[in-house]
Amino acid sequence: MGFPPDIILEAVLNGLLTGAVYGLVALGLTLVYGVLHIINFAHGALLTAAMYAAYVARTALGIDPYIAALPLAALFFLLGYAIQRLVIGPASRGRDENILLVTLGLSIIIENLMLAVFRSDTRSIDVPYAMEVVEFGPALLSYPRLVGFGATFLVGIALFVLMRFTATGKAIRAVAKERTGAALVGIDVAHIYAVTFGIGTACLAISAALLLPSFYVSPRVGNAFVLVAFTIVVLGGMGSVVGALLGGLVIGVVESLSGLYLGESLGQIGIFLIFILVLLVRPTGLFGARA
Repeated sequence: MGFPPDIILEAVLNGLLTGAVYGLVALGLTLVYGVLHIINFAHGALLTAAMYAAYVARTALGIDPYIAALPLAALFFLLGYAIQRLVIGPASRGRDENILLVTLGLSIIIENLMLAVFRSDTRSIDVPYAMEVVEFGPALLSYPRLVGFGATFLVGIALFVLMRFTATGKAIRAVAKERTGAALVGIDVAHIYAVTFGIGTACLAISAALLLPSFYVSPRVGNAFVLVAFTIVVLGGMGSVVGALLGGLVIGVVESLSGLYLGESLGQIGIFLIFILVLLVRPTGLFGARA
């Protein structure tokens, strides 16, 4: 079962690169929870829709997924804003249990819509750099994953600047802390909810563009990623943006090493062992706080 140090180093580094994109998927989930205080069951279905949008941009329009990332982020921000403002908000009537049911219903609708349009076929795109590697000392790093790591880092910085230094970010933090108090000082809570949901959906669109060069897309592919995202959110702490990004890196390394020692098909066993361990030892996660 022993492996040379070079192989282990390569597995750890590639795990970090993959985990960064996992963290970006989890970022939208934890951001919505941190402000709206609900679990978005449509998260996986929206990721699937974003991956199909990037697929269509490549196959029908010839646009590279990395170039399409920003336009798709803007498009899915508007989609997320509209879904929260026009569907989830009115249908939930302010009740958290209704929000859960509405997002679950949206998930089913989106998945079946993708199934009707694209059928059940597994699809992928052909880009010249899909199999390229970059030498990093003795390790060979996947070029698409390296791009994904860099893009996630930039998104994290942009989100930090937005949340810390803009009026919208301050309003989002105020609503997350105290919804009633924020409304009393004139903040449009419904608008902030929709903006937050839109930002979370935009993060999914960027994640989809980063994932597509190295992953396939099918009508239910988002569910596999969202299971990992839930584990990351629990590990990092519900509502913690920093926890989502760092948790993604940890989970990426765990998955990579598990795949190395147990085989590719059993790689995700380590993820769910971490999930159970966190629930037993520290249910609030690394950066979470007790309610």
